[in-house]
Amino acid sequence: MDKSDEDWKRELTSEQYQVLRRHGTEPRASSPLNKEHRRGTFVCAGCGRPLFDSETKFDSGTGWPSFYAPMPDAVETTEDRSHFMVRTEVHCRDCGGHLGHVFEDGPKPSGLRYCMNGVAMKFNPNSGDE
Repeated sequence: MDKSDEDWKRELTSEQYQVLRRHGTEPRASSPLNKEHRRGTFVCAGCGRPLFDSETKFDSGTGWPSFYAPMPDAVETTEDRSHFMVRTEVHCRDCGGHLGHVFEDGPKPSGLRYCMNGVAMKFNPNSGDE
């Protein structure tokens, strides 16, 4: 997705821009998506790509929306060596927006915890669950 930095600034809120384009982190427990329990799909706030099915969401107790698996071919990962540690960064496969990080302390069946910034996503409820 070839957009200029100015295009991103125009299309995103300042919070979305900081997280998606500048690899920021929203404040813990600040996202309304933490309390989202309807059936549906979490999509990238930058480009609308479907990222996570609500069936894979769980309460990790971390203060960020967490999932045990992304949708097929929805995300890519890179090594993140910021903040004096090594983590695995998760970003949208289409627009490259920073979503959060994945850790190996999640529930079965994957054992993974995709700890996402809620501001980097939007929720689309299944029809009838609105």
